[in-house]
Amino acid sequence: MYIGHKRENGEIQSLRDHLEGVARRAETFGGAFGAGRHARRTGLMHDIGKYASDVQKRMADPEHVAKVNHTSAGAIVAVQTYRDLPAAFAVAGHHGGLADLGAKTNTVQDGTLHGKLRYTPKDFSAYQEEIKLEKGELAPVWARENPLAASFYTRMLFSCLVDADFLDTEAFLAEPHVLRGGGENMAALLDKLRRFIRPWFPAKRRIDERRCEILKRCLEMGRSPKGLYTLTVPTGGGKTVSSLAFALTHAVKHDCSHIIYVVPYMSIIEQTAAKFSEILGEENVLEHHSGVEYEESAEDDGVRQAAQRKRLATENWDSPVIVTTAVQFFESLYACKTSKCRKLHSIAGSVVIFDEAQMMPLPYLRPCVYAIAELVRHYGVTAVLCTATQPALDGLFDEYAPELTACELMKEPTELYEYFRRVTFSGENTMSEEELTQRLSGYEQVLCIVNTRKRARNLYDGLPEEGRFHLSTLMTPEDRRKAIRLIRSRLASGQVCRVVSTSLIEAGVDVDFPTVWREESGLDSILQAAGRCNREAKQSKEQSVVHVFAVDQHPPRTYRKQIDALHLVQEMCGEMDSLKAIELYSRAVIQAKGEHIDQKGILDACRKMLFRTVGGDFKMIEQDTLSIYIPNPGNAETIERLRRGEYDRQMIRRLQKDSVSVYRGHAEALLGTGKIEQTEDGFLILMDASAYTPDKGLELCEDSGQGVFL
Repeated sequence: MYIGHKRENGEIQSLRDHLEGVARRAETFGGAFGAGRHARRTGLMHDIGKYASDVQKRMADPEHVAKVNHTSAGAIVAVQTYRDLPAAFAVAGHHGGLADLGAKTNTVQDGTLHGKLRYTPKDFSAYQEEIKLEKGELAPVWARENPLAASFYTRMLFSCLVDADFLDTEAFLAEPHVLRGGGENMAALLDKLRRFIRPWFPAKRRIDERRCEILKRCLEMGRSPKGLYTLTVPTGGGKTVSSLAFALTHAVKHDCSHIIYVVPYMSIIEQTAAKFSEILGEENVLEHHSGVEYEESAEDDGVRQAAQRKRLATENWDSPVIVTTAVQFFESLYACKTSKCRKLHSIAGSVVIFDEAQMMPLPYLRPCVYAIAELVRHYGVTAVLCTATQPALDGLFDEYAPELTACELMKEPTELYEYFRRVTFSGENTMSEEELTQRLSGYEQVLCIVNTRKRARNLYDGLPEEGRFHLSTLMTPEDRRKAIRLIRSRLASGQVCRVVSTSLIEAGVDVDFPTVWREESGLDSILQAAGRCNREAKQSKEQSVVHVFAVDQHPPRTYRKQIDALHLVQEMCGEMDSLKAIELYSRAVIQAKGEHIDQKGILDACRKMLFRTVGGDFKMIEQDTLSIYIPNPGNAETIERLRRGEYDRQMIRRLQKDSVSVYRGHAEALLGTGKIEQTEDGFLILMDASAYTPDKGLELCEDSGQGVFL
């Protein structure tokens, strides 16, 4: 019997059983986008190299026999017998990740697919006695005619294979058996949503009546055909719950197994996941981003098993509702590593909501739009661009999917904007930081949002101490959460509350100030800031003023094009928060950026099948930053273990709530002054307790640079 896997107790899974098991799972995954037969054949051939005698020796005695290349054999068969390049990429990379195509002159040492195909394995022809491979071209026609579509399809086929391989191997080797899956079906979740919103009807306030109308409209539109949709709702219109209502109704109508909610900011993902968990039950919602950790050390069996299910579900998004970041979502779609790509097949056939869709980063806007278009066209996805400031992306969608027309879910979005207009905008003259501080000090409750951390700190220092707050990324996530809770409490009780913040407060942080000041930036940022003013319509729009000001005569280069587009809108539109103004601004920014909306040439590299190159280049957060861990009474023991080198991945994730990310140059300066230490394993820990305070965060040696805060 040929060995597929061998347990420590000597029990063997036959190679044939493993190949058949992987093929069955891959076929199921690929079936979601018409690639079931192709995924099955790819699964059958992925390990046929293990039929070679040298590989079988390794399988029988792994401790005394060196590793042998077993992945090139299946890739060679895929190319030479079937001319099946997508399967060749998937098979060759199912352990090490997708390679670049390379050139036919490459050697094995080059690491490209062409190089891997030059490998000469020992005789593995015995696979033909046990495995019957279907003949012919199995990839869909649309995946063969266009190089860009072929590249995307290859990555999705790769996802089917690697997840099927992981799951089949895990099912045989894992002891005790792991707990995967769980969660209720979409019909049950829709019932939970209906029970949750039932007390909202009939609404008692006029603003709540309009929110309920938006909600009812989304429930009705959920029965629409699959496709591309926009949900354009002003800030305060309740679009988070309304978009979930559309997604659940749509998922029931079209038998979708997943709803994926893509959020741009780490600062709001937790509250979004918490709201969905409140509505649907925690067991049905998976929160997946770099800052979440599912503990499996609990003494209670139920708690431990629930944590294990969720941790495992992050690997392949095996959960009814997934709340994730735009970074996680788009970087996975352009990744080459098995760990990143494993989940991709779960996107097929799903409802994907892009919250704050205007926040797709401009340097990667073209690849992001292409990915959305391709998912809708060929992978059974319904995509919803959900925002108060809808970006003008129709031109880009026309390039890649001319047959797609985005359908707006709201009947009269223009009228909605008129109704929900709760503020008045006021343009201010350029002023100094001292003048700005004096103006802010004259308010009992006010929010001021600026573009840099340095300015936020300077303004905070100049305010009266009573009721002043500062928010920036130089504070740990935990200290920011505490500050926001206290801010909400003081606002609700009418106490003095003057807040200076960077842009992190703009999107999704539920606070309600009577007055807001916003430094000149992009129109989308200004309108998000306006969403923190008179949010609950407690006063008239004439009383609720959003002051737009400038401090520098010459704005940072990072913001220049956005500010130029803002000035254009101010000149040409009467209302900054009208749909006309938003569209004009969006088109002006995209036009100004030109070819820089695919700054690294990601799509050209995809056409050339440069998977490893693309995986390295597609990084939505480019800054070279390092984490500094901030000791406090609650983490003292954990920090000491970190110093001793006694750490694991779960511990590092737990410490993220007590960390601050800084640029490498700032970290090196702090090391030079002895304010932080570096452990033997490279972790940075604050040594000088005076360099960090919970209200202002970490004090840098020099903080004169401009930054963009995502």
